Amino acid sequence: MAIRMKSVVTYRTTAQCPTHSRTEVPLRDLNVTIDEPIERGGTNLGPSPTEAALTALIACTNVIGHKNAERLGVDLGVVTIDADCQFDRRGVLMQEEIDVPFPEVTLTVNCDTRAIGDELARVGTETAKYCAIAKLFEAAGTKLTVNWVKAN
Repeated sequence: MAIRMKSVVTYRTTAQCPTHSRTEVPLRDLNVTIDEPIERGGTNLGPSPTEAALTALIACTNVIGHKNAERLGVDLGVVTIDADCQFDRRGVLMQEEIDVPFPEVTLTVNCDTRAIGDELARVGTETAKYCAIAKLFEAAGTKLTVNWVKAN
């Protein structure tokens, strides 16, 4: 009998906040540290919350992109992802409430691949359907552009 995985799961954790700027979040067997740079009163032990959001978007694009490429039979080769992110800091500076803190993000997924024709475009289209973090950014109003480029 096949084991059916749950569609919806619940994540639970209890974060420790040893300083005003550092948050330590246990996940699985890891301890993720989110922090502010020294010039903003932090200890620089990890990315800031907003940097972590961008990092999560890049990583999700990588993971889901590779899953879709495998499913479609496309070898992406060596992948690098360039990010160009506009961040409206007025909210975190508490100058005013900002509805869309990341107004525009462009990712360029560079694939050193032998893929032909529209194979990379198909991977990109499928990745856009399933990348949870991209969905969060778009639902928040971010103009998200992800370009899949053959690098060789």
